[in-house]
Amino acid sequence: MTTPVRLIVGLGNPGPKYEATRHNAGFWLVDHYADDLSTTFTEEKPFFSSVAKARSDEGVVILAKPTTYMNRSGQAVGALMRFYKFTPAQVLVVHDELDLAPGQAKIKRGGGHAGHNGLRDIQSALGSTDFWRLRIGIGHPRVAGLEQPVASYVLHVPRPDELDAMVSAIQRLRDILPHLLAGEFEAATRLLHAGNR
Repeated sequence: MTTPVRLIVGLGNPGPKYEATRHNAGFWLVDHYADDLSTTFTEEKPFFSSVAKARSDEGVVILAKPTTYMNRSGQAVGALMRFYKFTPAQVLVVHDELDLAPGQAKIKRGGGHAGHNGLRDIQSALGSTDFWRLRIGIGHPRVAGLEQPVASYVLHVPRPDELDAMVSAIQRLRDILPHLLAGEFEAATRLLHAGNR
């Protein structure tokens, strides 16, 4: 048994303009999981986030959506960790991933930021890479045969087929989150890999 996750942070950009864009996939998952836990988000300015609190079988869990823009996500994660006295190993960051196709998802602990501005800022704010990441595939514009720059691609709405695949992945991820809250990372990883086939 590994240290259970206690803080789940979905990454995205605030405001209606960005709500349906690929870069907000992390927000999508935590919004759905808040529904699963019968809780709602409230903006909490000291945490630079909208925050939802719930009790799972294993104890209190905090869900957060930073109200800063993506490249300042560390401000929110740092504030929440300090207040609740969480360690990086108790934190799960949910984010979009260019290197995975829509419908794919992966989980890992630690590692680099691979150019993701939200992860880069969180690593800088925490002075650590030792947190969990749940990566939701959005595909890469080059793989899709698009000339669109990456910065533009992530801030656009997925095509209908991509959206269907992403929504399907998010449905599967909702089923593995209880395992992460219980510290059952091997079980979560097995379930996730089975769904990626």
